[in-house]
Amino acid sequence: MTDTTVIEIALQTMLVALKLSAPILLTALVIGFAISLFQSLTQIQEVTLAFVPKLVGVGVALLISGNWMMHTLVDFTNDLFESIPGMLG
Repeated sequence: MTDTTVIEIALQTMLVALKLSAPILLTALVIGFAISLFQSLTQIQEVTLAFVPKLVGVGVALLISGNWMMHTLVDFTNDLFESIPGMLG
């Protein structure tokens, strides 16, 4: 196994991690921005007002994209395991 192979595997792993985390992080970002804008306009500074909608939004994002996330992770793992014999030989 060469250093190029290790770097390629690390790059693929980071890209898969980025793809898998994007729906959750973007949902939390959009909801957090909207709630912060609402709080600054109304001057309501309640902590639970920011936490609860993010929690619900992330839960909905997981329900919607969870199947795709699981398939992406399983496909990546299968591809990685199938490529191991070629890396060693």
